Amino acid sequence: MTDGSIEELPYRPGVGIMLLDRAGRVFVARRIDMPSEAWQMPQGGIDKGERPREAARRELKEEIGTDKAEFLAESGDWLTYDFPPELRERFRQGRYLGQQQKWFAMRFTGQDSDIDLATQHPEFKAWKWVEPGELPNLIVPFKRQVYLDVLEEFRELLGT
Repeated sequence: MTDGSIEELPYRPGVGIMLLDRAGRVFVARRIDMPSEAWQMPQGGIDKGERPREAARRELKEEIGTDKAEFLAESGDWLTYDFPPELRERFRQGRYLGQQQKWFAMRFTGQDSDIDLATQHPEFKAWKWVEPGELPNLIVPFKRQVYLDVLEEFRELLGT
């Protein structure tokens, strides 16, 4: 029997995508539901029975309106972050402590005009390409270590 404490909450399984353009810049977008100036890379949950790689391609299509990308690399480990207490209830009705993600580096093969944030269920209000080193300064603090880990994981692809 559990007492329902916070330590017993699971991590939500998900994926994250470091989408690179031909110049080696990274795609980031601003969430609709966050008032801050925080930007993030595409990410999302893994559906039941779905493999992480399939989820990554689906999430790209759902979040940015295109899946014109080729896979370059996959993170060796799952990366986790905890939701801050003040956001835990808002995200997934308090059912998860945070997220556990498999990250993929992908090369965008389309044109900027292929990106369309006006998806069926829009999550973002703006997007841009940024230099990889800018990522840790753009993300919300509770996800910063994951972004540092992703940069380290894919550093050979970034030329850093």
